[in-house]
Amino acid sequence: MTAARFEVPQPYRERVRVGTCSWKYDTWKGLVYEEGRKYYADDYLVDYAHHFNTVEVDQWFWSLFPGDPVLPDPKKVSTYAVSVPTDFLFTVKAPNSVTLTHFYARQPARYRAWANRPNEHFLSVELTERFLETLEPLGDRLGPVMFQFEYLNSRKMPGRTMFFDRLEAFLSKLPAGYRYAVETRNPHYIGAEFFELLRRTKAGMVILDGYHMPPLREILEHDYATTDFVVLRLHGPDRAGMEERTGEDWSRIVEPRSDGIETAVEIVKRNLNNAITTYVNVNNHYEGSAPLTIERFLDALRREGKR
Repeated sequence: MTAARFEVPQPYRERVRVGTCSWKYDTWKGLVYEEGRKYYADDYLVDYAHHFNTVEVDQWFWSLFPGDPVLPDPKKVSTYAVSVPTDFLFTVKAPNSVTLTHFYARQPARYRAWANRPNEHFLSVELTERFLETLEPLGDRLGPVMFQFEYLNSRKMPGRTMFFDRLEAFLSKLPAGYRYAVETRNPHYIGAEFFELLRRTKAGMVILDGYHMPPLREILEHDYATTDFVVLRLHGPDRAGMEERTGEDWSRIVEPRSDGIETAVEIVKRNLNNAITTYVNVNNHYEGSAPLTIERFLDALRREGKR
């Protein structure tokens, strides 16, 4: 188990960062972590950073509950900052209290009355500013801040134009000095109008392979580059099904997605040729083991470099 196993090959190294979605998995022992060692909560990230130079933080996404939204503890943020080298970058999901139009339909029993209620914090600039303040301990280690929007049906958002107008107004008011990126799960939003909106607001595109989105290869039909970076999230379409098939043992590939990996290589290659940095964020739910998917992706990238 060596750091070189997950090293991005030249000539991609300066423009590609590859990491996982979250990192606290005991079943990665032997892949990323030491076999036989007892890990405490803050140990994982230190060892993780020996292998990768980026990671996606999604734990702060889960913030929308009755009452005040739950925001990161700055002490925990500081712990993360000192756990990684100075050239390490975190990509961070913004709170879902900013990106959800309504509370989720499924709520714990004590919150059942809140199911499907409108969210008063949707696209709140003030709440986003508060969130960004909690991230200050990350300093230069903070990479793109991602706004992940669920599939918006007509009840949640009457039309695409309304969403685009509200999103542009929101992005235009956010503090300068940060890198912002947007993920949509409405496939019919993808097109020139959406990309131009992101260009006007200097926001990056989050390309998602999974959920309601079409096959990853279709993104190559678009001019999706809206700024000097792109986030490519290899997530997979069936979270619950993958958890059932793996038993949440994330140490093996159970459903290879070779075409998705080959397409990811094409996207990275195109971005490199256009001086665009790609953050490749890989989820366990994509093939069953994020580290092994990364290994497969890097092998494909090396083969491409030899052509």
